[in-house]
Amino acid sequence: MLARLWKSYIAPMLRRPPRVQIAALCHRTGETGPEVLMITSRETKRWIIPKGWPMHGTDAAGTALQEAWEEAGVKSEAERPARIGRYRYDKVLDGGLPVATDVDVYAISVEKLLDSFPEMDERERHWMTPEEAAERVDEEELSELLRDLPALLADTARR
Repeated sequence: MLARLWKSYIAPMLRRPPRVQIAALCHRTGETGPEVLMITSRETKRWIIPKGWPMHGTDAAGTALQEAWEEAGVKSEAERPARIGRYRYDKVLDGGLPVATDVDVYAISVEKLLDSFPEMDERERHWMTPEEAAERVDEEELSELLRDLPALLADTARR
């Protein structure tokens, strides 16, 4: 009876809707196709793409451009990066509580990569093929998005 009460009433009330973050999938054209700029997270040093919470005073595309600059030193001339997908992961908040987080991903063509940027002392960055990047990330849905990047960029160019 307690298990049924928990499953039917209490657990659904405790579940919160997922949070939302904005990510920048920074790319350039390499010799054999697109390359992706990956960065390390500040604490665990695992490979990720730049991302953060929505910013007051700007839309999602503007947030993606700002995150690309702050976390990876990316400058882009693109006015409106295109949203190319979404993935979900569990963001661990202060105190260790995991929260489901949906991440809207925007493709940003890298025009310039600067050596001086706000988080340069906290992260590493490295150009990778989409396949190599897909192998290095922990999030399965992000991995799929990275593998699909050539097709997603082609679709965006046709629009």
